Amino acid sequence: MQGEESAVLELGNGEDLPEYNEVNFDGTVKSHDHKSNESSGGNHAGFEEGQTQFRDNITDFMWQTGKQQAQKAYSLYANIDILRPYFDVEPHEVRDRLLHSLIPKLPTGVPLPTPGELYGPLMVVFTLIALLLYGMKSSGHTVEDGTLMGTAFATCFGYWLGGGGFVYFLAYLCNSRMNLLQVLSLMGYALFGHCLVLFIGTVLHNNNHTLFYALWGVIGGLSALKMVVVTASRTSNARRKLILSASIAALHLFFLLYLHFAFHKIVEELEALDTHVMNRADVVHDLLQASKPIDDTAGKGLIS
Repeated sequence: MQGEESAVLELGNGEDLPEYNEVNFDGTVKSHDHKSNESSGGNHAGFEEGQTQFRDNITDFMWQTGKQQAQKAYSLYANIDILRPYFDVEPHEVRDRLLHSLIPKLPTGVPLPTPGELYGPLMVVFTLIALLLYGMKSSGHTVEDGTLMGTAFATCFGYWLGGGGFVYFLAYLCNSRMNLLQVLSLMGYALFGHCLVLFIGTVLHNNNHTLFYALWGVIGGLSALKMVVVTASRTSNARRKLILSASIAALHLFFLLYLHFAFHKIVEELEALDTHVMNRADVVHDLLQASKPIDDTAGKGLIS
């Protein structure tokens, strides 16, 4: 019949047949899709290889990044050219600035120039430390060198850096046109007056301190007045000028009084404290040594 249609099932070579499994009598299943197993094994090996390569790339990237950051940090701190502008000064310039630190100028209505270098102030601080050590040695105080040296360094650098930070904070509040470098330079050169007063007071020492008070009022007052004039010329408001000037002058002059009267006593108290601690440690050590024979005798008695 023409309307009938015949369905013909063509079986080729079996490559297009789906996967089938063979079930054995013992319940095990045996797969006959050999081509599928081989392809899955290849995909798994490729995935592991890609994962390993990705891990190696990440490790290498992190290593290179850390290496570059370390090299940048080393070059930043090892390059002396960064500090060169702050210490690039001629000796005659340092000499002139030391002399001018005791010669205040009259205010002219314009900001007075302030050097922005640290070589001169740093040398003045080291000189002040040496004078403190010389004063302690010449006065006959018996103090260990370690305690004396450490206290002198902490006192001088603490005033210069800490006091400079405090003055800079006040200058910022008072809207004064001074940066931190100028403040440190100004206060460092002003310590030259302290060096002169301590040196003269140590060489020409008397018990009534009359000479010291005279030097404190003249030399210390001139160096304080120089700082006051410079800071006042860089501050606009009159009330702020008064606050900033009074704070700087008081800090400068009271520090000189502290160096003359209180520094020796504080060093002696620190030495006495160290001696007391060492004596306590020696006593504890002696007690422990004395208790050892008693413990050994008691142990032998228990054993016997």
